Amino acid sequence: MRQFLVTRLALHAANLVVIAFLLLPLAAATIGALQSAKSLQASTRSVLPPEWTLDNFRVILSGGAQKGAIFEQATYLPDNVKKIRYALTNSAIIATTVTLLTLAFGSLSAYTVARLRRRWVMWLMNLSVFARFVPVIVVMIPLYVTFRQLGLLNSVWGVIIALTGFLLPYGVVILAPYFATVPRELEEAARIDGCSRFGAFLRVTLPLSTPALASYGAIVFIVAWNDLLIPLILNNRAEFMTLPVVIASLVSDLFVFHNLMMAICLIALAPSVLLVLLLRRFVVEGLSAGAMKG
Repeated sequence: MRQFLVTRLALHAANLVVIAFLLLPLAAATIGALQSAKSLQASTRSVLPPEWTLDNFRVILSGGAQKGAIFEQATYLPDNVKKIRYALTNSAIIATTVTLLTLAFGSLSAYTVARLRRRWVMWLMNLSVFARFVPVIVVMIPLYVTFRQLGLLNSVWGVIIALTGFLLPYGVVILAPYFATVPRELEEAARIDGCSRFGAFLRVTLPLSTPALASYGAIVFIVAWNDLLIPLILNNRAEFMTLPVVIASLVSDLFVFHNLMMAICLIALAPSVLLVLLLRRFVVEGLSAGAMKG
């Protein structure tokens, strides 16, 4: 009994350590975003600032039009902050489009792997998964040269195509084991009732696979929303930058805008947190079911 109690206490303590490890950076970013740079640099020992302000968010959301009290005498403000609305729009378009495309093509590929149990199909799936072990930075130069020849640099579609190609193998890995658990008899019954194979896939398999689709869609959206390397390499104009690129651009040789970085990080974090909260039941169910049934 005592050993069981000690084990439970150790598990709870480990959970608290992990939660603190994840939440402490968020707490630090929140505190830093709600104070001025002068207040942040004034004292390194105090945790809470002497005064709170929303001027950092006001500057960001207004594109620098409303500087507030802490930026009234600022002589320099990054141009990327002034075009933050472009970054928000680009990030939303890229993440949403990549999610829809990977769900469409990934579900079709995973269904083929689950139903067409041929050796060459499994070989191709294993090859595509193995290809994802190659670091993205290794293929960035060939990707940049190819996209330059195709005229896809400094465009939203270039980033969408690249991210879709990189994230599709994950869809096969997550969705194929789940599709394999859907009874074939249900699809055969639908085909007897007049559905084609594709119609049975749309009307039977996909609705029964909602948890797996939701978990995969949430993962893809978060990865596409937070990706830095591909938008940074393919786009160098402010009109086509995403939020991670704007955050990285706030670190320069002369200036480091800590407070603005923290405020933009909180804004960029909001869609991912909201999506996970809305789909948390499906995400947990889909990942756990895929792990057990695969």
